[in-house]
This record gives sequence, C-alpha cells and structure tokens, in this order.
Amino acid sequence: MDLDLTPEQRAYADTVEKFATQELNDAVTAHDRDGTFAAEAWRACGQFGLLKLPIPVAHGGSGADAVSTMAALEALGYGCRDNGLVFSLGAHLWAVTMPLARFGTDAQRDRYLPGLCDGTLIAAHAATEPDAGSDPAAMTTRATRHGEDYLLTGTKTFVTNAPVAGLLLVFATTDPARGFAGLCAFLLDRDTPGVTLGPSTAKTGLRTSPMAEVFLDDVRVPAAAMLGQPGAGMAIFTAIMRQERSFILAPATGTMRRHLDQCVDHARRRHQGGHPIGAYQAVAHRIVDMRLRLDTARLLLYHLGWLLDHDRATDLDAALVKLHLSETFVQSGLDTVQLHGAAGYTTDLGVERDLRDALGSRAYSGTSDIQKNIAARLLGLGR
Repeated sequence: MDLDLTPEQRAYADTVEKFATQELNDAVTAHDRDGTFAAEAWRACGQFGLLKLPIPVAHGGSGADAVSTMAALEALGYGCRDNGLVFSLGAHLWAVTMPLARFGTDAQRDRYLPGLCDGTLIAAHAATEPDAGSDPAAMTTRATRHGEDYLLTGTKTFVTNAPVAGLLLVFATTDPARGFAGLCAFLLDRDTPGVTLGPSTAKTGLRTSPMAEVFLDDVRVPAAAMLGQPGAGMAIFTAIMRQERSFILAPATGTMRRHLDQCVDHARRRHQGGHPIGAYQAVAHRIVDMRLRLDTARLLLYHLGWLLDHDRATDLDAALVKLHLSETFVQSGLDTVQLHGAAGYTTDLGVERDLRDALGSRAYSGTSDIQKNIAARLLGLGR
C-alpha cells in the first residue's frame, strides 16, 4: 500500500490551493456576518473544474480517483477560508451530482449534469424531516401515483443550498407501511409549482452555506423524474451517505493544516516573559497534539481513499473517518483559538469562525454518536 501522492496529484493539489487562496477569500468575514452565499466564488469553482472533478469522464467529468479528489479537497480547505462555500460544494457534489451520475438515466444525466458540473446549476439534497433525520425509514413525505406522474407532499428541513438551488433531490415514500421498501428518490426542479421555501435558517457556523426548509404541496413530477427504480430510495440514500461521509470532511484536513501553520508561526513570533511562547511546555505540547491529530486524520482519510480506489471500502471505514475527522476538526479549532488568546476570540483573525464552522461537522451526515452506533453495529455490537 502506497499512500504517497504522485507528482501529478501533488501538482494539481498545489494548483487548487493557489486558486483557492487567490480567488475564494474575498470578504469572507463580511459574508459570514451577513450570511451571504458567495455566488461569484461558486461560479469560479465551477469554471476551475472542482464541481466535476470526481464525475466519470463518460458523463462529462474529470474522472479523478478518490485519492486525487481528497488531495484536491484538502488543498481547497487549506486555501479557502470560506468553510460555508466548501460545505455547500460538498453537499452539491456528494449528495446530488454523484448519485445522479451513478443512478440516473441517460436522459436525466443529459438534462442536469452539464449545469451541475460547470456551476450554473446548484443542487440540494432534501431528505431530513422534522421527525426523520438519522432514521430514513421514518420519513413521512408521500409520493402518490397519479397517472403518469407522482404527487409529492411533505416537509423537508435542514436542506443545505435550498435557497440557491435549482435542483432538488427529494426522498419520499410511496407506502409508509413498507418502511425502507417504499422509499423513492425524485429529481425535482426548484421552480415546480407547489414547491415553497421557508426563511433561511440562522446557524452558529457555516453561515455562508444557505439552508432552509422545503415545503411540498401536491408537487407534480413525472415518473421519469424518479432516480433509480421504485423502492430503490434506501439503497440510493445509503450510497449517498457512505460517499458523503468519505469525502465531506476532506477539506477539513486542509483547514487543520492551516491552523497548525498559523499556531506554529504565532508561537514563534509572540513573546511573553522574554521568550517566544512556543518555548513554554503548555504551548508546545498543545501544538504537538495538533500535529498528531492532523497526521492521524490524514492517514485515515487517504487510507480510505486507497480502499475506495481498490473497491475495498466499507460503511465502517466511512463512519470511522467521518467520526475522527469531525472530532479532530473541532479540537483543532478550539486549540487555535486558545493559542491565540484574546486575538483568537475576535472576528478579525478568523479562527473563531473556523471553530464555529467546525462544530457543525459533529452533526451533518450523521452525528458523531450515529457514526459510533454504525461502527458498533458493524463490529457485531449493539442492535
């Protein structure tokens, strides 16, 4: 097993880091304060090719393998300080674009993939409901057959990208009594009659990634808009979760690497008691712990990438990576704020924003507790 990047992978990652540093950091503090989605930066990501990076070449993408994609996302996280933009990109890519490329018909791919890949069309994944989050079998949104169409009725909540999306991937059940077997997925244009949005959701972090409730009131969609076969919704949902958990926090390794660089630089320059603060054991040990967590996170991530590229990855691997990266991301943010003292608590430096943004990683794509439940079950423990 060789986890070292090839010269080509390193070169592309360097290009991504340079692009992100130069093109994606305008007015990040103001955008965070105002909850503004950076539409121009999104379009720049599309033009650069980030939104099509892992999409198969046969469907108009770049066909990058898992390790190459993870390296590019790490570089994006290092160079881009707008974590909300990066999170929206991930939600668009892993929860809608990739499933469409994998499960969609030729007609569905031809209609949507070009815009999804070049950034002119933004996608949102509408699965979570007020009483159905980590338990998809509890979804109550109904899909009722009506001739050649389906009528969708229900409420979806915590829908990332909903206020800016042109395409929704909606999960609904054709028969609640059938549980998983009744679950289906539908590709739904945002401007379809009967689709309305609630106000943008105010959040602790990731404020530049817009979120809202989606209300469906007898929304008519053709049967041809179903993604996959009737009853395949659970299989599609499970595939989405595995892929999302594998990749969604790859940019966090880049952010943590930036945190480490910032803290080392600060510990060398900042003096107290006639010495650089890095000379004090309390500071030095904290930074060593940051490096250790970063290295273990990157090893887990790239090992998973290698497993994916060799068709050996499991749900257990994805759950452990999601769990470990989310916890190390939060701790990295806490340590960075602490090491910068009062300056770290101000908004000007930006590290408190990284901490607020990191907190969400313990919840999205399944909470840390859910990841532990998944891992325990796959190890033969629990229910």
